[in-house]
This record gives sequence, C-alpha cells and structure tokens, in this order.
Amino acid sequence: MVWKRGGLVAEVCSERRSRVALLHVDATQPVVLEGPAAVIWDLIDGQRTEQSILAELEATFEDRTGQMHAQVESFLASLEAQRLIEAAPGSDR
Repeated sequence: MVWKRGGLVAEVCSERRSRVALLHVDATQPVVLEGPAAVIWDLIDGQRTEQSILAELEATFEDRTGQMHAQVESFLASLEAQRLIEAAPGSDR
C-alpha cells in the first residue's frame, strides 16, 4: 500500500520537524505527532510503500519488542480513520 497525505489537512511543524500538529478541516481537535510518529508522517509522500516506510523506521529505531510492523500498521490505520492520510492513486488496497 502506498499512502499519501490527505488533501484537506493543515500541518504545522516544529523547526526540526520533531513535532507536527495536524488538523483535518472537518475535525475539531488537532493531532500532535512526536518522535517516531512524526518520522512516519514525514515518510508519507505518496511514493513510498508501507514496506519501505517500515524499512526506514527499522534502520532508524531499534525494534526491541518485535512489534514495530504491527504498530506501524495500526498507526497508519489510525491516520486513515482520521482522514489524515489516504491511499495514493493506483495503490492496491
């Protein structure tokens, strides 16, 4: 699956991009991402597959519990449910 950022999402980033606040225009509360979550947000570009995002995270962060894949899938599903990301055109579902 290839994900892209939702078209109706406002984004404000800290200077070092270590923290990002997101707001879908239909939402009432922003979502604030920090640490690995902010890194994932930066990797969502409409080009990278979910597997390539996971590979980049594994190269950056240690997966001590062996749960990174499941956690990334769950996080992406959460972003999709909040309409912050959507499947890129031509991406297999």
